[in-house]
This record gives sequence, C-alpha cells and structure tokens, in this order.
Amino acid sequence: MKKTLYAVLAAIVLLGASVFAGEMFRRGRMPQPTETTTVTQSAVQAAATTEGERTTVPESTAAETTALVTTAPTTKAAVPTTGARGTLTGLFPLESVQFTATDPDNTRGLSTARIDHSFGVAKNEQPHSISVERQKQFDASGKKAVVYDNKTQEKVLYLTFDCGYENGNTEKILDVLKEKNVPAFFCTQAHIDSTPALIARMIREGHIVGNHSNTHPDFSSISRTRMAQELEKVENTLRQKFGYSSAYFRFPEGAYSESALDLVDSLGYTSVFWSCAYADWDTQNTKGKQYAFDTVT
Repeated sequence: MKKTLYAVLAAIVLLGASVFAGEMFRRGRMPQPTETTTVTQSAVQAAATTEGERTTVPESTAAETTALVTTAPTTKAAVPTTGARGTLTGLFPLESVQFTATDPDNTRGLSTARIDHSFGVAKNEQPHSISVERQKQFDASGKKAVVYDNKTQEKVLYLTFDCGYENGNTEKILDVLKEKNVPAFFCTQAHIDSTPALIARMIREGHIVGNHSNTHPDFSSISRTRMAQELEKVENTLRQKFGYSSAYFRFPEGAYSESALDLVDSLGYTSVFWSCAYADWDTQNTKGKQYAFDTVT
C-alpha cells in the first residue's frame, strides 16, 4: 500500500497536477479495478444515482467493455476519434438531460452565505475532528455529501484530481494510476473540451469522471438556476460525446452554501469534498513528494 501510494504521490508532486485525498466515498462507493486492468463500464455505472433528473445509463456487456478498456493506450492518449457508436469512448451516446432548478427563487430562504470547506490532517489513524464534525453535519442534513467514509472499517484512501486545465502532466499521472489501479477525476467543461482524448482514456480505464462545473464559479454567489445550468452543460457533454453519466460533483474551490448544497443534491449528485489536500496549485510553496506522502499517510 505504501509503495503504491508513494509512487502515485511522487508522480503527482513532480508533475504538478491538482490532487485531493479523501478516505472513501461514503455513498456510491467507487468501483475497484478487476484483476485484468480495470472495472467494467457496468460497474462504473452501478455507482450512478437515479434521483432527481438523473437517468440510468444503458450497460454494455462485460465482454464489450473489457475489450474497450484493455485496448486503451498506456502511455499516450489516442488522437480523439469518434467510435462506431458515435462517441470518443466507443460507448453508446446517451440522451441529453435538462436540469430544472427546484425553488429557483429560494423562497424557503436557505442561506446563501459562503462556506469554505476546511479540513485537518488525520493523526493516530483517526480522521481529524474537523472532518468528523463536517460529515456529521452533512449526514444530519440528509444531503448526499461526503468528506470521508464513516461507515466502513477498512483503511481505504482515494485520490481525486480537480482538472481545470491541462498543463501537460495528466498523461503521465494516468500512466501511474493505471499501473497502481487508483481512480478518479473531477473535470471542468474547459478541460473536457480541450482534452477529449484524455477524458475518453479516463473513462476507458475505469476512472470516475466527476462534474466540476462549466465555468468554475463560486456557487455561493450565483442563482440556483445558474447552478443547474453549470452542471447540465458538463453532464450533457459527457453524455453526448462519451456515452457517460456522472453521479459526483465537486464544488469549485470547495466553496458552497446551504442553498447550493440543496440544489446540487436535488439534481441527484453526491457532493464530494476531501479530508486531506496537497496544495500543488501554490507553485511557490511546493514541499515535495516526501511531505505529501507523510501528510497523507
């Protein structure tokens, strides 16, 4: 476990990609790779929700999907081409959805005050009290939101990557993740549009590609209608171009409000936060791979 995590963190730190670490998604557990090379598409879609405006994705057969996965490139993403089924992944395209904001004028008076997600580094193999209390708040609210997994007794760590733009490093990170069987990504519309081959590779290799919004706005400062539009744009791109539907969302900068959390939940998404983070975005204060490894472990 330590060698695997160290290899992944070494690649991440040296390459400068965004990474957030959280113990495990509490609801809709992320699928584990099989002994071949990755999970089947049906397993990926089993994590999808049918709540709100969400729809069930038609499953490919395991044989069909495994063939797609095992032919995925291991070092360089293929030039984006449309497969026989009309998508970049070779999966069947999905129908577009239209997200309608519930209570668009916020007549219930839910707070729109900005909440900045915070966390503390776990000690003595126990999650930090900040993470514990935040998860309790989410559970009490009945909203689908996760900071860490407070249900399982397993020691499981999930690395998640926020992809706002491509800086030339994602290919190398994907190579390490594939070798070590580690999922998942959250992508903005700009990243999806600019690097479709990378997104297709993520899906083929069993990663969960989460929704990170269209324009990366502060969700506490925009209307509920705009929030729905931000999520709808990314979702429909994934559906039409990749034959994929995402059940997970990450708030840009981890900033949200009571109203924003309610709106995202109403659309069927699970909001995924984190319990530990490596601030690689601060390029003037990067502390290196050993610091990242010691912090996470």
